[in-house]
Amino acid sequence: MAVEKKSINGELWQACAGPLVNLPAAGTHVVYFPQGHSEQVAASMKKDVDAQIPNYPNLPSKLLCLLHNVTLHADPETDEVYAQMTLQPVPSFDKDALLRSDLSMKVNKPQI
Repeated sequence: MAVEKKSINGELWQACAGPLVNLPAAGTHVVYFPQGHSEQVAASMKKDVDAQIPNYPNLPSKLLCLLHNVTLHADPETDEVYAQMTLQPVPSFDKDALLRSDLSMKVNKPQI
């Protein structure tokens, strides 16, 4: 029997997450921090004593990624909201050009 996934109303999700939560849009570039992610997973898994958190010592401390998809979720047991993001690392040869283009878009222009 197939399990039907219910979609979550974005405005309701945002209201539950709070005014300080701001999610990036699909198609934008983000920085992924593997160690921070592992720490969050470990903290959420404390209730499962036998859970093993994998360690990836060869990963860099941060990865520049393209955000492909953001899916909103709510934990049915706790009603805690969270977002699942699909990321694609940007190849190292593209990073310099990408950073230049991203930085040039964010340059503050003087007010006239």
